[in-house]
Amino acid sequence: MTSPVLEKGSAGAAPALQRGASSTAGATTPVKCALSVLIVTYNSKRLIGALLDQLQPQLAPLDAEVVVVDNASHDGTADELAARYPWVRLVRSEHNLGFAAGNNLGAQHARGAMLLLLNPDALPEPGALEDGMRLMQQTPGVGMAGGRLLDTDGSTQPSARMFPTLFQEFVVLSGLAARYPKSKLWGHFDRTWADPGAAAVVDWVPGAFAFIRASTFASLKGFDERFFLYYEEVDLCRRLQAAGLQVHYWPQLRVQHIGGESAKTVTGQKVSKAGSQLTLWRVRAGLLYYRKHHGLPVAWAVNRLECNWHALRAWNARRKGQVDKAEESEALVAVLQQAWGETMGGRVSPPRPW
Repeated sequence: MTSPVLEKGSAGAAPALQRGASSTAGATTPVKCALSVLIVTYNSKRLIGALLDQLQPQLAPLDAEVVVVDNASHDGTADELAARYPWVRLVRSEHNLGFAAGNNLGAQHARGAMLLLLNPDALPEPGALEDGMRLMQQTPGVGMAGGRLLDTDGSTQPSARMFPTLFQEFVVLSGLAARYPKSKLWGHFDRTWADPGAAAVVDWVPGAFAFIRASTFASLKGFDERFFLYYEEVDLCRRLQAAGLQVHYWPQLRVQHIGGESAKTVTGQKVSKAGSQLTLWRVRAGLLYYRKHHGLPVAWAVNRLECNWHALRAWNARRKGQVDKAEESEALVAVLQQAWGETMGGRVSPPRPW
């Protein structure tokens, strides 16, 4: 039976809002609707129209709104939104705040009892929002929940994951995770051994598509804004579980996710081949995470592990005359050393924007 909260009218028009700086998500606006979809954009003009066009009919059965925080895009994203989608609650930031602070700012302007974190390059299939709302209402012990992320070819992306550890870093680096994906030991981090069609309680879900109650988000003071990009949802899920809440994976909520589109627009940064991640930012965020949750010795060990691994890989490639491969590994070692210095071993976050 459909919950009464899902039977209210669709979202109405909302004025564009102007904000120049980020702050924490502790103080939210009064609840006036059931769901606020939070989208943080950065140079997303090419993608945002398709997402909003697909979202609008899904909002019809819901008492919902869409809040978009534009992180100082230089491709005209905000102007495109203001001109074509007046029903979107637009928040313009004068600076690139990153994913964590951008969502915190959006949550401050949100009026929904439930929040849906949604990337501009993530397109929920019809029914995903309504089904997600119903499942959240039926399972009050869930702090955060995500769906099944699908690549453009229909294959399943890592959507239900376990917390990273020093051992899992070794497993991924060594290639054991890729070689033995069906092993519960080697495939532990991305749960590649599990049936992607089966619901599960997991450690964390990607922030590309995730439901969380506004009251829960506010009680945790939102994302830790030291994480500019990457690891912010891992950290949030750790804090959720410390508060006695669970993280769930619901595969019936299907979402096509392109992945890494905003990262590709950042100039002067190397994008990794695996996962389309900005390498320096990923390493910085990883150090912040390990230092916060595991202490300095583990943060140092993780950094040394990856440095030594790529140094050995570079030496072996040089020995075989594979110059390009050697230079790639040497560049990664330099990035790892740079991130260690810039974060003081994971103790501080470099000034925004990264």
